Amino acid sequence: MQSETIGEYEIECSGLQLPDSEGWVANLAIYAPSCNPMHRNDIFPLQRVAVDTVFASEKEAEAEARTYAITLIEKSRKKEMH
Repeated sequence: MQSETIGEYEIECSGLQLPDSEGWVANLAIYAPSCNPMHRNDIFPLQRVAVDTVFASEKEAEAEARTYAITLIEKSRKKEMH
């Protein structure tokens, strides 16, 4: 699982291999800042993204999850500006 901080958000991207298949799916979780360092503010619970796509590798699935996270974060920032 790949973990990264983008601005104030922490994202976790992962690829999960499908059972009885060589394909991989993209999973994503996004956490916002919390005033308690022992607690993570889960704003996008771990779930599959790009649900209509099966990837050839774990790395491709993780990259798609990261792209999806960046899109969500950018949309959130635009809403905050208006």
